[in-house]
Amino acid sequence: MTSMTRRGALGAALALAARPAAAHDYAAGDMAILHPWTRAAGANGNGAGFLGLRNGGAQPDRLISAATPIARAVELHSMERDGDVMRMRPVRDIQVAPGQTVELRPGGFHIMLIGLTAPMQQGARVPLTLRFERAGEVQVELAVEAAGARGTGHH
Repeated sequence: MTSMTRRGALGAALALAARPAAAHDYAAGDMAILHPWTRAAGANGNGAGFLGLRNGGAQPDRLISAATPIARAVELHSMERDGDVMRMRPVRDIQVAPGQTVELRPGGFHIMLIGLTAPMQQGARVPLTLRFERAGEVQVELAVEAAGARGTGHH
């Protein structure tokens, strides 16, 4: 192996190693679900699911509901600034236009997991079913990150 080839192979290996091991994506029809994740939380509390939604199709789609066996209820929420206060409110759906990516993230749209029936421990995976108007249902897993995670560097 020449030094140039060795350097190229080493660079390729480092590039692969730099990818986060927890990165995981899913697809439903034209909808890509990018790195679903959540923060660690105890039983009987609430949690939130975060992910990216990319519509690769020619038609608009919308996330209309979500469900998980580890919460008593699951709602779609948005966070909006009202003066100096951030207010969380339920929304009926989350629209994703053709060619658009919508980020569900802390401080924005998110999936609220209400009344956790089991703890979500860092390093675990939490099953979540997403239901889209056009793309239908898709089962994903939320990667459980540290309680204070902000979701940076996940894509």
